[in-house]
Amino acid sequence: MMRRLFCLFTACFCLCLPLLAQSSKAIKELENRRGELQRRIAESEALLQTTSNDVGSQLKGLAALTGQIEERKRYILSLNHDLEDMDGQLAALGRKVTLLQQELKEKQDRYAASVRYLQHHTIQEKLMFIFSARDLAQAYRRLRYVREYADYQRKQGEAIMQQQREIDRERNELLQLREAKGRLLQDRKQEQEMLEAREQEKTALVENLRRRQRDLQQALKRQRREAEQLNERIDRLIAEEIEKARKRAEAEARREAARRKKAEEAERRKTAAAGTAVSAKKSPAQSYTLDKADQKLSGSFASNRGKLPSPITGSFLVVSHYGRYTVLRNVELDNKGIDLQGHPGAQARAVFDGKVAAVFQLNGLFNILVRHGAYITVYCNLSHALVKVGDNVTTRQVLGDIFSDPADGGRTVLHFQLRKETQKLNPEQWIAL
Repeated sequence: MMRRLFCLFTACFCLCLPLLAQSSKAIKELENRRGELQRRIAESEALLQTTSNDVGSQLKGLAALTGQIEERKRYILSLNHDLEDMDGQLAALGRKVTLLQQELKEKQDRYAASVRYLQHHTIQEKLMFIFSARDLAQAYRRLRYVREYADYQRKQGEAIMQQQREIDRERNELLQLREAKGRLLQDRKQEQEMLEAREQEKTALVENLRRRQRDLQQALKRQRREAEQLNERIDRLIAEEIEKARKRAEAEARREAARRKKAEEAERRKTAAAGTAVSAKKSPAQSYTLDKADQKLSGSFASNRGKLPSPITGSFLVVSHYGRYTVLRNVELDNKGIDLQGHPGAQARAVFDGKVAAVFQLNGLFNILVRHGAYITVYCNLSHALVKVGDNVTTRQVLGDIFSDPADGGRTVLHFQLRKETQKLNPEQWIAL
């Protein structure tokens, strides 16, 4: 019985050790993730510099500031989530320490009872107990009992010391968790203060733009006109690309139909020679939009939704989201893609394997379309294009250099769109930002 109890305790203790390791690993992973988020926040700070008082520049600065505020809000939400997880771990460890202390007290009581028992039984009494047996078999059983009881007492003492060390480790783990929680609370406080400062900065910038309403409307009108020109060109090129894909699919279908017809004629000749009548089968009319290669590439692209790499190298901020949204009161923007602001020297890169469908210039800047079967990605606002029409590109391959505006403090913004044929998609749902 005693041996079974000791084995049960040993098994429970062994199960506790992985929990300790997991908790320490969780703290380390949390610290690493927090460090990465802090690095991204720090790098995004450098993107907020605006050297011009021009309304257009200030509007872009407002977009960058809004993106940085969103980044800080996400970081604070992450901190809150980590703190909630840590509170749960602290509560679980606290309960565990209490349980271990209770078990330790029970073991100590049992050990004390066994010591008292031994103190009342001298060596002579133990020998008398053994030699007073009826026969040799009973004497052997009594000797084994005395030895096992002594062994049990020794193991019980070792178990008590082991459990005490376990409690010490758990308490140390509690201390580490409390220290980590303290650091998280301090980080959250600092981030909250920085967020409030950025919110005040944004409020001041918005008020300044409102005072310059006429200049703002002119800047927005110019932006809309440029965006309309770009989107019209993209729509036209995509329509052409869809038509090319349709013709390729139809040509493939004709080749397949000719192959089937040839095979059927051969089968008819064979059966006619055997004297068997065969009726010709007529295939139903079909419409073809993609050949087999495009269908395969489309399926592969679709299966990577939410996991595609960012289309810009280095750290960046999302400064303009997809769709319609309000920037200022009575000022609404409609973005067909997303705008990513990076550091000067940033480059555009392919988010997936594909083929360059178009490279064109508009207002002195390059724009590139890459086809991935039915899907088409669009990379705009490049100072140089490093690929040409017809080139096969691979995931993360650099397509060109993003333009850095020298008149706007080197602001570097990539405009990125994603289409499925003519359907416009939200890139943020496809890219692992």
